Amino acid sequence: MGSPRMSELGQRWISFVGNLLGAVVAFLYFRVVDQASARLPPVGWIDIVVSLVVFVLIVAVGVRVSLPWTRPLDRVGELHTLPPAEAELVRRRALLFPYFLAGVSFVGWLVAGLVWGVVWPALAGGFSLSASLRLLFGITVIAGGVTVAFIFFASEHQWRRYLPQVFPEGGLRAVGGVPRLTVRVRLLAILLLIGVVPLAVLGMLAYTRAVALVGADPATAAAIVDTLQLIILFLLAVGVAAAVGLSIFAANSVAAPLREVEGAMARVERGLLDGRAPVVSTDEIGAVAEGFNRMLQGLRERELVKETFGKYVTPEIRDEILAGRIRGEGALVEATILFADLRDFTPWVEATEPRQVVRDLNEYFTLMDEAIRAHGGLVLQFIGDEIEAVFGAPIASPDHAARAVQAALEMRRRLQAWNARRAAAGQPPLRNGIGIHTGTVLAGNIGGAERLSYALVGDPVNLASRIQGLTKDFKADILVSDATRRRLDGTVAVEELPAVRVKGRTEDVNVYKVT
Repeated sequence: MGSPRMSELGQRWISFVGNLLGAVVAFLYFRVVDQASARLPPVGWIDIVVSLVVFVLIVAVGVRVSLPWTRPLDRVGELHTLPPAEAELVRRRALLFPYFLAGVSFVGWLVAGLVWGVVWPALAGGFSLSASLRLLFGITVIAGGVTVAFIFFASEHQWRRYLPQVFPEGGLRAVGGVPRLTVRVRLLAILLLIGVVPLAVLGMLAYTRAVALVGADPATAAAIVDTLQLIILFLLAVGVAAAVGLSIFAANSVAAPLREVEGAMARVERGLLDGRAPVVSTDEIGAVAEGFNRMLQGLRERELVKETFGKYVTPEIRDEILAGRIRGEGALVEATILFADLRDFTPWVEATEPRQVVRDLNEYFTLMDEAIRAHGGLVLQFIGDEIEAVFGAPIASPDHAARAVQAALEMRRRLQAWNARRAAAGQPPLRNGIGIHTGTVLAGNIGGAERLSYALVGDPVNLASRIQGLTKDFKADILVSDATRRRLDGTVAVEELPAVRVKGRTEDVNVYKVT
């Protein structure tokens, strides 16, 4: 992409070439179209050399005069370290640079028109208001207009490649003191240059030639007609060249930014939110690109919130909440509840350094959570050293009881493997107890106005917790209720234990040890 400084040099070459083309157009205009007002002698090599030397001098003076204005652009690479006022000046000059080049060229052509159309004829003693106006029109309006338009659109097209370096985050429209050249104004200006001006010139010349034909002898009339044909060919050639060139620049000024936005939209459709649409103008298309970038930033923030939210409430609950499928008043569902609790937790904490306790707990919870998730379960909360999980809510599954038991077996295997690694490292093993029960519970968002959590309410939750407590009495690591056992398909071996009375219930509870 290069640097803005290199692009600035490229803009000056555009200005040089554009003014050279304008000089050629002016020369041909007065040699072909309006010979009378210029009263030019036959051209010779000395005239061409002198004209080129004068042209180069004028361009050099323009470059020298413009250097102080463009000097702030040399500090584009220091924008992040500049004071706010200086940084704002650099950004404003960067946006105004194509206008500045076109303005310098316009002033040059206006001066040229005044010098060659007014001052020079007056000094030569042949001043004529009509001829001076025609000279001023040909130099400033025809040649100067085409030149200024070419320089502006060409330099703007080239300069847009470097504006993203000055405005990496967009915000072009926030810079004050910069013209807002809308797409409509741009197209109307081009229509004026390639349509109205040539037609006006052609109409004026056709009228003057028609007047000249009145009363002319045949030889003079034939010469007038031949001259008119040459004029028409000249205007057609210049008009077509200007129309094609300006149309290409105008089309690119609209199509190129839209292609960038379209490409950025395609990336978003593929789920890639790390890009952005370059903002290279202050017109409506620039506003569209900035709006798209704001939307993309909002999507990134929403994705970050969603990802962070999922770490606190699990992705399943997150997605259900964001989709609006979890009702505030809750819903009755049949589910299987699992409670897991570490054995001898208090003595282990007292004998272990606190940071090590946190590290071990996090590793333990990670392993257990992975086992639960692997079988479609959902961890509702970690309470001290206890895990509460549910199968069959908030996403329903008909085999939630079997999933819960398989998850408990997976938790047993993972804990055994982890203890083997701990033993190899000289650390004591940890044990847990798991209780499982199936029943109908109320599942939904529970909490205050400012804080909610997804939770289960109902007697089955309490009973599952009590069954987990019975693992200590029966010296078992996994116990299931009779309601859960009846929903299993017989592939899991269980051993019936004596019925037992648990706290808070008037009837004995039948439990089974998973073997």
